[in-house]
Amino acid sequence: MTVHLMKLSVGVQNADDLRRRHRSMMASQPSMAGPWHITRMFPRRAEEVLDGGSLYWVISGVFAVRQKIIGLEPVTTADGISRCQILLAPEWVTVDPLPRRAFQGWRYLTPEDAPADMGTDKADSQQLYRALSELGLL
Repeated sequence: MTVHLMKLSVGVQNADDLRRRHRSMMASQPSMAGPWHITRMFPRRAEEVLDGGSLYWVISGVFAVRQKIIGLEPVTTADGISRCQILLAPEWVTVDPLPRRAFQGWRYLTPEDAPADMGTDKADSQQLYRALSELGLL
């Protein structure tokens, strides 16, 4: 059974900001097939994550985009700590902007609880949703 991961994108304002950071990351490591994210904990359900799972990014309190997870690799960083490198497909899929409370690290996300993909014609509604939320109307 496929399972997804969700992760807060701290310090970014919107999906375009996250894309810029990923493009910069990929430019600094041209040998990598796509962007990556390093996290402290390695998923125990790695096989299920690699069976078609995606990383759903939560930005400013709402699900924003997802990227297919193409690999999970153990790495040791310069500080000598073992971590998990999540390898991501370079393609982005905009998802319904469902609200999500803050959490630490990453969390598993079942396909039933994952937000639906948005069509390209609906992508602007994410900005509208965020604006209405900031005004306290949602």
